[in-house]
Amino acid sequence: MLNVAGVAGIFGWILLALLMTNAASTANAQVFIDPADWKESDVPPPPAYDMGKLLTFEVTRSSPLVYGVDPASVSISKTDGIVRYVVVATTAAGAKNVIYEGLRCSTGQVRIYARGNPDGSWTSVTNSEWKSVYDLSLPRHSLRFARVAACDSAAPVSNVRELVRKLKNPSFN
Repeated sequence: MLNVAGVAGIFGWILLALLMTNAASTANAQVFIDPADWKESDVPPPPAYDMGKLLTFEVTRSSPLVYGVDPASVSISKTDGIVRYVVVATTAAGAKNVIYEGLRCSTGQVRIYARGNPDGSWTSVTNSEWKSVYDLSLPRHSLRFARVAACDSAAPVSNVRELVRKLKNPSFN
């Protein structure tokens, strides 16, 4: 049977553990703070991609579109922390929407660089801006891709091999 001192001691330990957890969380969050002087590096041209090598991922159970990324199109910049990739959205009828975009894991933002044309060429998106992946006016694929494969909390995954592993095994993330 616990006495008052024993109960107080247990609550003291619980309080200390909670404070330490909060301090650790705060410290971890500070590791990924985006510097005020952050600047995006020069954006490479849209990479080649292969429709036959797309790794698909589910955005929502009710989505009529199937989304996929060719791992060969993925790059993870060590200078600005951007994960860039080509994503393909395919309808049940086979129509495709091809987009070259970048994810900024540290801020939870996405930016579209170019859209693919049916002939394989690209059309640059002029005046493209970083937008929140939580913006309800945007398609949800960027948020899902960030959560399932491209980001580890507020940092990009360490390499493309890790991204592919996570994309192939979304239930183990």
